[in-house]
Amino acid sequence: MGNRLSKIYTRTGDDGTTGLGDGSRTQKDSLRVEAFGTVDELNSCVGLIVTHLEESDLREALLDIQHDLFDLGGELCIPGMEMIRGRHTERLERELDRLNADLPALKDFILPGGNAVAAHAHLARTVCRRAERRVISLARQEPVNEPCIHYLNRLSDFLFVVARSLARASGAGEILWEHERKR
Repeated sequence: MGNRLSKIYTRTGDDGTTGLGDGSRTQKDSLRVEAFGTVDELNSCVGLIVTHLEESDLREALLDIQHDLFDLGGELCIPGMEMIRGRHTERLERELDRLNADLPALKDFILPGGNAVAAHAHLARTVCRRAERRVISLARQEPVNEPCIHYLNRLSDFLFVVARSLARASGAGEILWEHERKR
């Protein structure tokens, strides 16, 4: 492992810049920082879901995803680095298919919620969509490893299925959107 942080504050960011993994500096509101910062936020959201779960295949899958997200954020922090591959997305697809196999077909839109952990999964899904948008914005201006975009796209689908599964497993069930709901 590289340098370890022995001192948390350095004051080097007081001018509105931050260091990238290659040693260069960029503005804290750059597209690159927005992209890896949002991936970091997503990783924290996934970690919140994990805290609610007992040992299970789902918990292990989410821990794998947290490691992937750390790699993805690192990749975005080091221009030109490639750590996320197609196999990462393929693993997500297998997990998604496994989890979705036990759910009934979705015929209506559902509201984010159901229970606390399902709501956290919905929140993670929306942060994932934002991370995907930020990475796509970055890719319009600078080279980005395309599997990163594929991974985030599939991860948002996976998190949606996680939310459905957790809501149903809790007994709370899913809350269907009522299009003509009386106000």
